[in-house]
Formats: sequence, structure tokens, C-alpha cells
Amino acid sequence: MRHRQLSSLLLLGLGALLPASLKGSEKLPLTIEKSWEFKRIGSPSLSPDGKWAVAPVATANMKESKLETDLWLFSTDGKVQEQLTTHAADDANPAFSPDGRYLAFTAKRDGDKTPQLYVLPIGGGEARRVTNVPTGISEVRWFPDSQKLAFVSRIWPELKTWDEQGKRLAERDESKMTAKVWDTIPVTSWDIWVDERQAHVYSIKLTGGEPEAITLKAGVELTRAVSENESGRYDISADGKSIAFVTDTDPSAAKANIDVLLLRIGESKAKNITTDNPASDSSPRFSPDGRYLAYLKQSIPGFYGDTRRLVLADADGSDARVLFSTWDRSVGDVQWAQDGQTIYSVIDDAGMSRLYELPLKGQPRPVTTSPSFGAVQASKGQNLVLVGLRQSFVEAPTLVRIDPRNGASTPLSRLNDSLQNSIAWGKYESVTYKGADGKDVQMWVNYPPNFDKSKRYPLFLMLHGGPHNGITDGMHWRWNAQIFASQGYVTAWHNFHGSSGFGQAFTDSINPDWVSKPYEDTIKAAEWFQQQAWIDKTRMIAGGGSYGGFLASTLLGREHPFKALIAHAAVYNLYTQYAADFAYTARRHGDFWENPEIFAKTSPHLQAANFKTPTLVIHGQLDYRVPVTHGIELYHTLKRLGVPSRFVYYPNENHWILKPQNSVFWYQEVTRWLQQYAPINGKQPEKAVAGSATASSSP
Repeated sequence: MRHRQLSSLLLLGLGALLPASLKGSEKLPLTIEKSWEFKRIGSPSLSPDGKWAVAPVATANMKESKLETDLWLFSTDGKVQEQLTTHAADDANPAFSPDGRYLAFTAKRDGDKTPQLYVLPIGGGEARRVTNVPTGISEVRWFPDSQKLAFVSRIWPELKTWDEQGKRLAERDESKMTAKVWDTIPVTSWDIWVDERQAHVYSIKLTGGEPEAITLKAGVELTRAVSENESGRYDISADGKSIAFVTDTDPSAAKANIDVLLLRIGESKAKNITTDNPASDSSPRFSPDGRYLAYLKQSIPGFYGDTRRLVLADADGSDARVLFSTWDRSVGDVQWAQDGQTIYSVIDDAGMSRLYELPLKGQPRPVTTSPSFGAVQASKGQNLVLVGLRQSFVEAPTLVRIDPRNGASTPLSRLNDSLQNSIAWGKYESVTYKGADGKDVQMWVNYPPNFDKSKRYPLFLMLHGGPHNGITDGMHWRWNAQIFASQGYVTAWHNFHGSSGFGQAFTDSINPDWVSKPYEDTIKAAEWFQQQAWIDKTRMIAGGGSYGGFLASTLLGREHPFKALIAHAAVYNLYTQYAADFAYTARRHGDFWENPEIFAKTSPHLQAANFKTPTLVIHGQLDYRVPVTHGIELYHTLKRLGVPSRFVYYPNENHWILKPQNSVFWYQEVTRWLQQYAPINGKQPEKAVAGSATASSSP
């Protein structure tokens, strides 16, 4: 194999990419390098009285190619913004105690290999380590008395002490024999190999000491989520005497039935309160007054895009009833108001993430309309305070206070104000066109800065993943429409059939045929643009990741108007997708040996004889959601057919390109492909110069 060196800098100078009207102007368009200068604000925690919010803030260390996270304190009157932690280690997952005196968080400090629990006095003082759990902790929650905390740890249930847990971890880490053996599933999850440990809830005193097992006594493990930042799997009752948690109760290894269980702390028998539902139940949340337990319910087993209904039960699980049964939207995270009569939730709603008020007696009411809001928290004091993150295609996530009466939002964070105001953002809008079956399809269109309708622009049509994940108005860092628009491309994202946020029928309309309607919607989106005088129909490119890569691979084998395609983490072969982390679960519409016709109809690799469009293929080695073999298969096929193609491989990335330097290079490679086949102003990119990144043979 030949190797050559590529530049780690942009292959085409920024000046050549910028519209002439912007060169020398006071504000400059958004570049990938500039996007990494934004402070990335995470989900906040709100003090019980609603006066303070603490949020993790991540800053890119470009030299080390990583994000460094500290906690920041904000007053909800907008007057205070200050850094709360400065430790070299990352601090994350803040949680105020119910009495407002302490802040809990997780961190890997002083050489820790796994996250531990720390507590910081709000009145002043240093953070104090509370746990010393070798298997690590996640999902921290306070008990109502503020004297104990709960957490989840993945442990070997047959080992009786933490020393034994740590010893086994060390033995496996140090062993020269590296084989792994499974009798159970899952084998992988996102980017890790899952061992046989179980997830269990523990409690520990604020002063530290020995953690006390809660769910282990009942012999029931939580669902085997493995992310350190996993949340929503359990909650503690208002009196601190019970927990509600979720587990998979289906004894079949090939199926999943997530149920909600109740357990009195200290007892050994848990009660399943959702036995009547064969589909998933999730996200249990007790009301602050102790009267109710809310949770989410789906009705179709094996369909993650199924509508999540809000269920209200008495705190003991009895008298469960579905609220808003005819409302055609999925409920998100449940945030109780202190009165125990109102729930707030962020809803995926027709291309927008909107905050809704869900009264126990009444109908859903949108609190916000636009832009998008998320990570909303409600105070527990007498006066309701709501905080959350506001964002759009042209605003990085900003911590705001939200007026529950009218949705008006007031910024609390000013970390990105200077950078935000220095950028020449392009305008964007939502349009609707007729897609498959004559149905309306919503599409976001981002225009270059200083867009001029008298000129003709190239198009980059981005294809979202999922497929049951709609694109909302937001700052999507990994596929950022404004970065490409700032280079001179009209950049669009269409919410094709199957997307979330447009009702159950629309979401489920592509099952089991993943191809026909999304493909037709994509072609009709292209036709809509071809009808616009400001689009050059000879310079149109489409690309996407995950399911979006599947759709790009589908376009490869069918008629389409695009000059080139981009397939990132693409599902290329539905048969080899059985190696995916989730593929052990039963398919709703049957497996390939049960329903061979649908696999033969929809798997992109079977249309390879028709491939002729130049394609950029990108994949990460640690992607276990769509294993890397898909990318290699696609690239090899293209080369065998003599189709111009290029393969970008990341040995240390998963389904997403997350490391800053890798992200910059990803945008550089995508930009190079766009410029090669749909150049700005008809100009081809400059040749690559020597640099530090290594690639295989030229396309």
C-alpha cells in the first residue's frame, strides 16, 4: 500500500473559500477552528431555591486534542458567572443537595481510573472525596434529607467486597492472556466491550464510609447501560424509603422488555409495576409531594421510535393511567414542579425542541416556540424557576432562565458572547415541500452569509441519522450547517419520512421498508432546490452519517442528481450489521432468514452494480454501533468498480468524531470533497501539501 502525507491544515485556504463580499469585513464566517473556541455548556443543576445554577463547561485543548471540563456557577438573576472548580481533572454531573448546602459531582482525580463522587460545600471550602469505589460511580442522586447520596456502579455480584472488585479489575487489566468470553449479551455498546458486570444502586453517607447495596439485595440489576453519564434509570421517593428503577425482565436473550420496578430500601423483593406492557417503560420520577410516580411508556416492542406516553401512578405504582393519550408527541425528560401538579418536559416537536407544560389536569401547553431548548431544570422552592439551554443553528448552547408563563428566556451565561458576536452568521429558515405520497416534509435551509438570490450557489444536502431522530433547530457540532454555509454552500437538512417530532404515523411510515420514502423525500428535496434560481443544479452533493450514510449508500445504487456523496459510519450491508451492538435483539419485522425479501430490497450493497458516483467514505475503528467493516466493504467495492472514492479512517474514534484535532481534519476532508466536485464559484481546490496526517492511496 502506498502512503503519503496530507496537511493537517485546511487543504484550501480560508480566503479562497470566503465570498468576496466578506473578505476584510469586521465579522468573519464560522470555521471549524473557530467552532472549537466555543465553551460547550452542559446540562445544569439548579439549587432548590432557584437562585443558583451550576453547569459543566468544556473547553477544547487543541494541543492535546481533548475537552477539559470544569464546573461554573451562575446566579439566576444573571449577575454572577464564575468558575467553581479548577482541578486538572474533569469535573462533571453536578447535583445540588435538597437543602442547597452542597454540590455533588463526579471526577477522576489523583490518578483515578474510574469516576468517584465528590461533594463541595456551597458556602465555601474544598471539594471532598466521598467514595473510593474501584468499579466507578455514575448517576448520582441525593436522598431527601441531604445526608445520603445514591449512585450506580457496575459490579460482579458474586464478589463480596470492594477490595475483591478492585483486585479483579487489576488482574484483568494486567493479564497477558487477553481473551474475552461471553455467555450473555450485550457484547458491545457504542465504543466498549461489555463485560459480565451488573449495574446496581448503592447509597453512601455524606460523610463517606462503606456504600450500602440497595438493588443487589433484591437480586435485580438495572438495564445494562454502560455510559458513565447514563441517567434516568432510577429515582428516590420523597420520603427516601423507596426507589423506582428500570430493568430488563424478559428472560429471552433475543428480546428486551424494560419495566419499572419499586423497591423498599433495605428489603429484598422488588415489585414490577408494568407487567402488563410488553414494550419499554422508562424514566421513573417521583413527585416532590410524594403522591405520584410518573414514567414513560411505549406500546410497540422493539421500536425505539415509538411514541413515549406519560403515565401517572400513585407512588406505590397503583392506579396507573396514561395522560394525554391522544397527543401525538413523545414526552422527554420529566421535571416536576414543586406543587406536584405540573410536569415540564422538552418535546421533539416538528423540527424544534420545545419546552412544554404538562398539567396533571389539563392539556399540554407549549411554553416556548423557538428556538430550541433543552436540559431544563425546575426549582423546588415556593417560587417556580426554570433554567435550561437555549440554542439554534446560529447560537451555541446558552444557559438561560425561562419564564414559565410565556417562554421568554434571559441569558445567564456570557461565556461565548464575544465569540458569538464576532461571527457573520448566515440566515436560515424552515421550508416545507411535498415528499413521498404527497405528504409535507419539513426542511431546514441554511444560507451563506450575505446570501444573494441573484447569484447561484452549490448545495450540500445533509442526511440525518436515526432514522427516527429528527433534526431540530440547534448547534449541531459534528455536522454543522453554518460551517458549510460559511464556505459558500446552501446547506440543508430535511426531516424525511421516519423522522421524529412529526407524529407516530410519520415516524413509523418507513418500517420495514427503510428505503422507499426517505429516498423519494431526498430526491424531491433535490428537485425543490433545482427549482430555485439561486441553486446551481450541476453542483449538488449529499452526505450523512449512520442512517444518513445508509441513505447515501442507497443513493449510490439508484438514480439521483448529486455530483458526489459522503458516507460517514454508513450502514452499507444489512446482513453484516448483525455485528452491531444492538443487533442481538429481535427485529420487529423479522430477521433475514424470516423476511429475506425486505433485506434484499433495502440493503445498499446489493445495488453495487449501479455505483458510479464519487464517494467519500469515513469510519472509526471504535464504532460498534455500525462496525468499521461497513466502511471498508463500501470503499473496497467502490475501488473494485473504478468509482472515484476516498477512505478516511480513525483508529481512536467511535460512531462520532469527538476529539478536536480529528474533528478539524474531518471537516477539512469533507470540505476538500465538496470543493472537488461542487467548487465554490467553479474553482477547484488547491493540491494537498505535506503535513502530519497519514492517508492511503489517492482517490
